[in-house]
Amino acid sequence: MIVVTGATGNVGRSLVRLLAEAGQKVTAVSRREQPDGFPDGVVHVVADLADFTSLKPALDGADALFVLLAGELNGPGAPATDLMDLARDAGVKRVVLLSSQINGTRPDAPSHFRLREFELALRVSGLEYTVLRAGGFASNAYAWAESVRGQRTVFAPFADVALPVVHPADLAAVAAAALVEDGHQSRIYTLTGPAAVSPREQAAALAEAIGEEITFVELSREQAREHLSQFMPEAVIDGTLDILGSPLAEEQLVSPDVEKVLGRPALPFSAWAADARPAFQ
Repeated sequence: MIVVTGATGNVGRSLVRLLAEAGQKVTAVSRREQPDGFPDGVVHVVADLADFTSLKPALDGADALFVLLAGELNGPGAPATDLMDLARDAGVKRVVLLSSQINGTRPDAPSHFRLREFELALRVSGLEYTVLRAGGFASNAYAWAESVRGQRTVFAPFADVALPVVHPADLAAVAAAALVEDGHQSRIYTLTGPAAVSPREQAAALAEAIGEEITFVELSREQAREHLSQFMPEAVIDGTLDILGSPLAEEQLVSPDVEKVLGRPALPFSAWAADARPAFQ
């Protein structure tokens, strides 16, 4: 049985579906009551990674665990080793962690210390593990949905700075492979899209997806900072803007790891835009 935390998010929901379609027994974990849309046979458990002990009922009888920390869980908390001990004591043999590319490119970034703690806890846990270091998510463009629906406008900084954002479906597919297949143990995969794409180009892809013209308005760094401060912890904002505005050369590179694991190219941003079209119409 495989336990999937963050099961209602962009990655977790797809992962639950993929595992269920492959015939795996799945327990989906989220912090709220069971949402609609889980496949038949999937067991849902309400638990919170902010309280590791709440996961005990979900882990009973589990062989594998997928760990996804929502943004607000990237702050201080109980030692990550406590979760690994809990999983091992429950009989879990394999853990897959969704981490961030930043842990490789900017290993001292204060915004991602909690994910670095989890990576280290995995390495010393004695469990089979795979770490997925994701680049930027294509689904971050959901932040533009309201302005696109209401004004057919995208407001974003750094209009022409391109990054190879990754489709959450690819993250889910690689996670599924690592959870059920052998050969991925003790691996760290860097997962990106197939090409670097700028915010202006992303807006153009969304325009094509909905069949409507979208105006792009470039924000200053200060304007973007003010916007991010409404929902992002202060310690994370400047680091995020540094990556978006002044990425390191390796953060703009396309990784081969999605294709290496899945045997097909990574999905482009245009594929995500087509999938997400209803949110922008």
